[in-house]
Amino acid sequence: MNMMQMMQQAQNIQKKLKSVQEELAAAEVTGEAASGAVKVTCDGQGKFKSIKLSAELLNPENPSSVDEDTLETLEDLITTAILQTSETASKEMESKLKAVTGGISIPGLC
Repeated sequence: MNMMQMMQQAQNIQKKLKSVQEELAAAEVTGEAASGAVKVTCDGQGKFKSIKLSAELLNPENPSSVDEDTLETLEDLITTAILQTSETASKEMESKLKAVTGGISIPGLC
């Protein structure tokens, strides 16, 4: 293979990787615990998107006593905490990778 063919192959691979990353970012994966009382949704890259809680989880003896606003508020608080933690971890990872790579951007790492 000559250099031009290698460069073209590298560009094709880069395009395919970008396409797969976009596809994964658009995908949704849901996990459940406690027989569906807790449902967590992430994108195909594993990034947290949302959490849903059931009234039975908060008050198993009288789930009808738990209003929808309470559930939504609790879900929003948990979502905010997870997203803030994830953002902080991503920034820390990016900072450490930049220190290792000398600031050079390596696709797929930063």
